[in-house]
Amino acid sequence: MEWNREHISFALEVLEWLIRGWMFYIVISRPQRPVVALAWIALSMSLPFLGLVLYFLIGERRLGRRRAKRYVQSVHIEQMAKHPGVNLSFVARPQIDEYQQPLVRVAETLVGMPILGGNQVDFLPHAALFVDRLIEEIDQAKVSVHLLYFIFEDDDVGRRVGAALARASQRGVKCRVLADAAGSFFFFSDLSDTLEEQGVEVRANLPVRNLRRLFSRLDLRNHRKLAVIDGLVAYTGSHNLVRADMGSRRGGTWQDLTARIVGPTVSQLQAVFLDDWCFETEETVKADGLFPPPHTPDRTPIQVVPTGPSGGLNAIMRDIIIEALHSARERVIITTPYFVPDEALVTALRLASARGVQVDVVMPYASDNLLADLAARSYFEQLLEAKINIHLNKAGMLHAKTMTVDGGFSMIGSANFDIRSFFLNFELNLLLYESGATEQLRFCQSQYITDAQHLDLKAWKARPLYRKLTQNAAMLLSPLL
Repeated sequence: MEWNREHISFALEVLEWLIRGWMFYIVISRPQRPVVALAWIALSMSLPFLGLVLYFLIGERRLGRRRAKRYVQSVHIEQMAKHPGVNLSFVARPQIDEYQQPLVRVAETLVGMPILGGNQVDFLPHAALFVDRLIEEIDQAKVSVHLLYFIFEDDDVGRRVGAALARASQRGVKCRVLADAAGSFFFFSDLSDTLEEQGVEVRANLPVRNLRRLFSRLDLRNHRKLAVIDGLVAYTGSHNLVRADMGSRRGGTWQDLTARIVGPTVSQLQAVFLDDWCFETEETVKADGLFPPPHTPDRTPIQVVPTGPSGGLNAIMRDIIIEALHSARERVIITTPYFVPDEALVTALRLASARGVQVDVVMPYASDNLLADLAARSYFEQLLEAKINIHLNKAGMLHAKTMTVDGGFSMIGSANFDIRSFFLNFELNLLLYESGATEQLRFCQSQYITDAQHLDLKAWKARPLYRKLTQNAAMLLSPLL
């Protein structure tokens, strides 16, 4: 039979309806939030071919059966973190305020990582200071240096850190580097080979090497930032190993914040690194010398919260944030580069404000992601109507991910306040239950607010219609971001 345009058109129409029916079945048969399911169904019904391709690329939170099984088998954080140094009474049972106890229990139930006291925490707000301190610690290392970063760039910062790793390796220090394959793409084109020649073990996290990996979710990334030196000192927060003037849409430098920790919590952070290393390499690392008796220089109680995609409906970091909002009595300050909340988080913010809590949300005036900015702005009107203060920082690309609640609880880490961090990426956050650490962090937050434009509800409502429509259209895609 000779095919003409009518035959081809009819065949394509049949194929489109087959795709629509199959996509409908696939979407409703998977456990996921209703709003996400509806978004995928709407996309596949209107643009079936595009919906089919996008769903296989970014539609399911799965790592592939083999990798998921390997991840489950490598989870040994609790076992590796339980060594004699963390059994002191003031470490294992630190003193915290009574009203914080429910939050501690929630976090421990969701994550399985116990709170540990006896820590000293210092915050490093400037990229140059962070890099200098890290290199100084690497140059003093005697046993091991472990680096886990989303972005390890082949620029002057990355090469300086790489040179310090090479020097340490030549001294006999065991150096391991785990960098995200997508975020550190250029690192793996040259600098990683140079480091391996110097004896540094380098691995790509969540590599994508062939067509088959397209069906194991390209956008599931390891977004953690972590350095552990000799099992005694750790750095974690939002800094990547990259120049601070890495481009954003408005120029300027990136404003990040990293916590330097000395104390028992370092053992848990060491375990997080080793867990990710074993997951990626299938290598069992001997713990000899990696978990030394910890120093206890101060009293700050800390809970470590590593999160990642599990395939279910849980969003551990979001749930902890909501529980912290429920405990707020006076003031909450949030800083994040990307703010794409779900309904549960928006409700918790509105209820906190309704109880009389002052809520401040600080974001960059323009981030490096236009779609995320548009989606965030679609929520501004309802937040402003709920008397939540919104501040758009103009001093550069605000990239610090922090939260302070009243005077005694704070959070810092790699997770943004968006769907991607809550449901997709591997993230790492610290919960700090102490007034001194919270005061330090709030000082940094106050500077972000000082450098920001403060939105007014009346002026925001008067924005042009085309902006409202663009922002609301972006919001429709927020469940898929």
